[in-house]
Amino acid sequence: MAPRMAQERSKGSSGPLMQLWRGLNNPRDGRVMLLVSLGLLALEAVLCSAIVWKVPYTEIDWEAYMSQVTGFVGGERDYKELKGGTGPIVYPAGHLYIFTALQQFTGGSVPLAQLWFIGLYLVNLAFALLVYAQSQAVPPWALVLLCLSKRVHSIFVLRLFNDCWAMTLLYGSMALLQRRSWLLGLLLYSAAVSVKMNILLMAPALLLLLLKDTSLLKVALALGVAAALQVVLGLPFLLTYPWSYIARSFELSRVFIHHWSVNLKFLPEDIFLSKPLAILLLGLHLSLLFLFANYRWCRSSGGIVQTVKSQQTAGPARSRVTAAHVTTVMFVANFIGIVCARTLHYQFYSWYFHMLPYLLWRCPFPVLARLILWAGIEYCWNVFPSTPASSALLLALHVTVLVGLWFGKAESPYVSVPKSKGL
Repeated sequence: MAPRMAQERSKGSSGPLMQLWRGLNNPRDGRVMLLVSLGLLALEAVLCSAIVWKVPYTEIDWEAYMSQVTGFVGGERDYKELKGGTGPIVYPAGHLYIFTALQQFTGGSVPLAQLWFIGLYLVNLAFALLVYAQSQAVPPWALVLLCLSKRVHSIFVLRLFNDCWAMTLLYGSMALLQRRSWLLGLLLYSAAVSVKMNILLMAPALLLLLLKDTSLLKVALALGVAAALQVVLGLPFLLTYPWSYIARSFELSRVFIHHWSVNLKFLPEDIFLSKPLAILLLGLHLSLLFLFANYRWCRSSGGIVQTVKSQQTAGPARSRVTAAHVTTVMFVANFIGIVCARTLHYQFYSWYFHMLPYLLWRCPFPVLARLILWAGIEYCWNVFPSTPASSALLLALHVTVLVGLWFGKAESPYVSVPKSKGL
């Protein structure tokens, strides 16, 4: 009797439901990851269509983008003269090309543009899901969190921000970088930078990964190709009004309005706008990048200097960075930039929302705590307008995640590969 009961329990524990449950909790179960991803994409296609159909569009930047495009198509090449309702253009040339194409395809029609942005949302999500699948660090069930943001749906299909294009290109480049397709990944990364410069928050991490994985000559080649793409895209402006293009498209001195800040609204406006605060945040940003790079990302090989030195002298049988390590370094570097930003506007949530589950699963917190942190961050981004209390809470939650990332268990940064695969 007892052996029979044990056999039945064993049979029940290996039944379809139990296998599915184990698969949903196993980051390395590629089949379940694929099924969950396809299901989420199908549901999101329906949900985004319903949002566009039922929820009124709110104009913020689309008309400004169209005004900038109209000037460009009309022959204007002085970046200071390309203006819209929100002022002069402050984005690189890739932004102009994308929205010029959208104007041609839609005739400037918002409803038609929203259909394009539904497609963009799905491509962005597909790339993000691919990044998670290749990282093998987050259980498939947690991918549902990627689809539960009211604010992010609004940013994509109700606001039509250019941030959406930059982040989609970024996740596409990440999928390539995880596979160590450095040259193609750098090209797509550079294309993302050409839309919006927030992508540069991950540039230090990307440089470190290149130095950890390949030779200085190949690093120089990859960076040169990425830089060349920026020159090619900006050529119509660099050949006519070069200083105007450089000053406006990569404007580092831009100061945002205190009223729209989501993260530091609790500070008095005079402090928020002060130069000492800007210097303090920049110093904190650089310090945190160094600390994580030296004592977390390169700890196993003796710090940044020793890591780079050993990689460059290791010969042809060098170790290669793992997909999970690429994801961790890139995502954490971006998150450090978010934590140290003087201002975050509502559309900036798209800069890191799809990274949050990965970051939370890198923290040594129980699952319930991770979900509470995720829900708290989502709540803060949906308080409109932001308040001193909501912005203080958001900062506290960000710092909690950052501390968790510092103390979390690091993944193995390398896997041995006998022969070089090149760029």
